[in-house]
Amino acid sequence: MLQDVSIVQQIGVAVLAVATVVWAVGLVRVMRKERFDVEAWRQAPSLRALPTQQGPPRTEAVELTADERAAFAGLVRQFGEGRS
Repeated sequence: MLQDVSIVQQIGVAVLAVATVVWAVGLVRVMRKERFDVEAWRQAPSLRALPTQQGPPRTEAVELTADERAAFAGLVRQFGEGRS
């Protein structure tokens, strides 16, 4: 090794190098495990058996008066102008 560098510095560089390699290997293993877990989650048959979410039945709809429809249209225009 270099004679200008102390033994403590050389050990420090070696420790950092080993820690970097261990971290990289661990990161790769975690990422691969997560990828397989996501695939297993997507293909789980128990999740397909769950019912889909549904809103209230259409029979509960309320007809709006002309004034209410006009007020709602005004609100939609007002909020739409703020997005521009």
